[in-house]
Amino acid sequence: MCGIAGFWDLDAKERAVRQRTGLAMAAAIAHRGPDSDGFWDAPAADAASASAPVLVHRRLSILDLSPEGAQPMASPSGRYVIVFNGEIYNFQDLRGDLEALGVRFRGRSDTEVLLAAVEAWGLNRTLQKIAGMFAFALWDRQARHLHFARDRLGKKPLYIGRMTVSGIVFGSELKALCAHPSFAPDLSREGVRLYTRYGYVPAPHTIYQDTLTLPPGCRMMIEEADLPARADVPLTAKIEPYWSLPRVIEDARLRDMPRSEDEALSGFSDLLGRAVSERMVSDVPLGAFLSGGIDSSLVTAMMQARSARPVKTYTIGFHEAGFDEAAYARDVAAHLGTEHHELYLSPEAAREVIPALPSMYDEPFADISAIPTYLVSKFAREDVTVALSGDGGDELMGGYNRHLTGRAIWRAVRKVPAPLRGSVAALIRMLPPHVWDRLNPRHPQFGERLYKLASVLPMGSQDEIYRRLLSVCADPAGLLTQGYGSGSEPPTPLFSALAQLSGPGFSGLGFAERMMAGDALHYLPNDVLVKVDRASMAASLEARAPLLDHRLFEYVWGLPGEMKLHTDPAGGEVQGKWLLRRLLAQHVPAALFERPKQGFSIPVAEWLRGPLRDWMGDLLADETLRRDGIFNPVAVAGIRDAHLRGEGRHAATLWMLLMFQAWRQRSGTNCKSN
Repeated sequence: MCGIAGFWDLDAKERAVRQRTGLAMAAAIAHRGPDSDGFWDAPAADAASASAPVLVHRRLSILDLSPEGAQPMASPSGRYVIVFNGEIYNFQDLRGDLEALGVRFRGRSDTEVLLAAVEAWGLNRTLQKIAGMFAFALWDRQARHLHFARDRLGKKPLYIGRMTVSGIVFGSELKALCAHPSFAPDLSREGVRLYTRYGYVPAPHTIYQDTLTLPPGCRMMIEEADLPARADVPLTAKIEPYWSLPRVIEDARLRDMPRSEDEALSGFSDLLGRAVSERMVSDVPLGAFLSGGIDSSLVTAMMQARSARPVKTYTIGFHEAGFDEAAYARDVAAHLGTEHHELYLSPEAAREVIPALPSMYDEPFADISAIPTYLVSKFAREDVTVALSGDGGDELMGGYNRHLTGRAIWRAVRKVPAPLRGSVAALIRMLPPHVWDRLNPRHPQFGERLYKLASVLPMGSQDEIYRRLLSVCADPAGLLTQGYGSGSEPPTPLFSALAQLSGPGFSGLGFAERMMAGDALHYLPNDVLVKVDRASMAASLEARAPLLDHRLFEYVWGLPGEMKLHTDPAGGEVQGKWLLRRLLAQHVPAALFERPKQGFSIPVAEWLRGPLRDWMGDLLADETLRRDGIFNPVAVAGIRDAHLRGEGRHAATLWMLLMFQAWRQRSGTNCKSN
């Protein structure tokens, strides 16, 4: 795992300045690769060296710890130079194929295999062959093209932005771009509106103007003519997909399906077993995150079955009721025989992370579970450099509550007249979430879920319901000043993809499966994987997710929906992750994992009424909001005061506002409104 950065600037001709700038960009992301750094500039003898890109790299040594694995790395012929972040999990198979073609290797790294593959097969074919998590920049010295690519599901990040006059700048994190003196971090109104709705900025947008996130499964090629800021073609027009989930889903429906559930389970088990085995290849110590839930328990069980010694497992616990799963993880670890490590944290220890979040994420980012994700990563990093996680199971097999209840909600919405739906929602909101929690103590965070139901009752279509379920704020324009809230909300790739999923080729997809696809396209890469990448890399830990193997996604989308979301024929109850549950039951007794989904979160609502109240008051003060001119002080004061009185459900919206204000406060003069 590493960090990459660089720039291509037609005006930067002094080699000493180019090197100083490149190394400053690398230093900004040193946490992603604390072991060493690397720099590449075109040789002085190259006649076009002054107009070639600079590539820099920070290394977290995982495979081939020798200098042969160092980057930037050149291909055997010298035509290509690469900076690469991630892991190619099938690199050993590809290496064998290349050796059969006569290719000889100097070291044992996957980066060297990737370069050899590009030379032998070309970039397009190589992208189809490789399996893993990655983001890279590849300079073709012969064609003078700079190529960018990102893995299919968006596990590794890549930001690309324009400089003020004559070039582009790129990096694994926005802080690397900000380290370039010619990068102008001007606030994007579109980014602000999208953030206010979702609590994150979805790709290809970012919080800065003229800066994009390369979307998952996409590549981009930059030529010299694209560099001037006055170039006619915007950077977004250069994005090309090489993998498409809607196409995967359509193709999967044309394949022969397994004839029985046992056959489907066998195929799924084989694919997941291979994915786990590939992700256990490491030249440094590795372990696993274990929450005690279905996904992490299954990954850990399959690791233990393939390990000659006890797997190191890590979990953190909290003392607040309804937010702690450490006891479940302890029981699963004991059954599997792992070397389990557990750390209970005080609320004070968790709150100490909050000031670091703006720097950790570079953009405003409002997923509160970033805090425990960072803390468990930091805890694991005391012993290991690589940790496997259970991320991806919810999107793969239908694990979110919206997948389980969406169909029933939609049926209820269609049957009940609109005025009555509003009345039911109002009745739910008459009691605050914590009161509903006390009325139904067997279901963790019951009040939060009931309030989500109330929020979607007035919706008139499946897509409206889904967007509302994803939204932190139902009405972003109502919270923003006229300068930021006016105009239509920028489009996101999510709803164009959902439109594809509504076409004639997808007529058999139900509401739940469309939401699962939407989550894989939108929520997973823009929230979950951003959270995990920044939190783990802030601790210099590599996180690997076997359930996010694209081959698993392609296989599962060829299965009937009933093998993901299973309906009990007796009681009619819908149960998600059906194949995952059946496979886990082969390793762990069902009593250890069959319970309501809880999630990995902390009690932010209570904190905002207690120890974080003054902090909230400072960041959301009327005079501060008026000075910034982004959020409407009257609207913000209304929800802040209602929350303090215990009325309604406002914690998520307030946290979204606070994370923006904390990020903006930290950015200072580096973030300019226009």
